[in-house]
Amino acid sequence: MNRVAIVTGSSRGIGAATAIRLAADGYQVGVNYLSNNVAANRVVEQIRGAGGLACPIQADASSEKDILRMFEQCESKLGTPDVLVNNAAILKPQMPLVEMSFERINEVLAVNVAGAFLCCREAVKRMSTRLGGRGGVIVNVSSCAARTGSPGEYIDYAASKGAIDTLTLGLAKEVADEGIRVNGVRPGFIYTDMHADGGEPERVDRLKKKIPLGRGGQAAEVAAAIAFLVSDESSYTTGGFIDVAGGL
Repeated sequence: MNRVAIVTGSSRGIGAATAIRLAADGYQVGVNYLSNNVAANRVVEQIRGAGGLACPIQADASSEKDILRMFEQCESKLGTPDVLVNNAAILKPQMPLVEMSFERINEVLAVNVAGAFLCCREAVKRMSTRLGGRGGVIVNVSSCAARTGSPGEYIDYAASKGAIDTLTLGLAKEVADEGIRVNGVRPGFIYTDMHADGGEPERVDRLKKKIPLGRGGQAAEVAAAIAFLVSDESSYTTGGFIDVAGGL
């Protein structure tokens, strides 16, 4: 039986590393991207070059129409998904809450929260044994910012990840008897391009002295935690979290 995974926001960073890792573990992977088709195709070609199967799927995580199309395309090209990794998220430039516009807050919540809810909904429709599915696994990518609040920098992003933690806990209990496990990972300071979106590409190097392990993390280290939660080795784990944050 073919195993199929959708990884949202997988043209770069943690998403790309996760898509590559799951493909190496035997999954056929839907590589979702917003606009950078060159980067998404690079991930797909890397997977194919290693003997795996993947396809790029463009979709805006803040659009219900796009999310529906993403799942439909995955089914038609690869098959019904057994795994959803909710990774797509955006980060805006650092600033205190008092300077944040309504439009910024809405955009962050639309992508990071509403998009994740909709992806979970569509995954459950297809995975639920109650609805005729064969079960599955959902892994939500949160952040240690959900615990720290990111004061003065990304309090909107942190709040969105707090919502993801609550979604993970609630949905895990809601679908536990439908053959679906739901867990989360909370990355800390990871070397990815996302820090440039926040206006400080070298942020990890500035803050790494505060990390007990004394260094920033790599995207592949987060992907390894996700791969564990996807695997049968975590078959008795649902509603749980793995912090990949060097001890923070």
